[in-house]
Amino acid sequence: MPPTLLLNLDEIDLSNIAYDVDAIEKVNPHRFEMRQIDAIVHLDVEQGVILGYKDVTEDEFWVRGHIPGRPLMPGVLMIEAAAQMASILAKVVSGEERFIGFGGIEDVKFRGQVSPGKRLYLLGKFIENRPRRFKMAAQGVVDNQLVFEGMVIGMPM
Repeated sequence: MPPTLLLNLDEIDLSNIAYDVDAIEKVNPHRFEMRQIDAIVHLDVEQGVILGYKDVTEDEFWVRGHIPGRPLMPGVLMIEAAAQMASILAKVVSGEERFIGFGGIEDVKFRGQVSPGKRLYLLGKFIENRPRRFKMAAQGVVDNQLVFEGMVIGMPM
């Protein structure tokens, strides 16, 4: 049985945009095909939780070559999307101004597929805040199905 989601999606207004692309790019330096977050729809500093999404399109750089005829979003890009969202959460919760670099992952499990035309919701919960390390529990959801879970570690650079 899959784990409980970090956030109850039925209790959040998924049409609300707390951070659009412009706001995201003020916090994270990723641009063009490497920006893997399209919007943040919920961020609660007190609870240390965040919810964002990536709209997966036919124009993604990987579609043509990652399983021709049946394109699937690579797991590494799902994790990258979670890491980018973790960076936003860490900066907002901790007040860190430096770039938050990708430091590692733990306990990652892939449980489903993400294909073009789908919206990948990214759920996160702040777990650890140390001077040199941040940790966020992360989950990815498509069509109300958990597609991945794990821990994302970041560090200020």
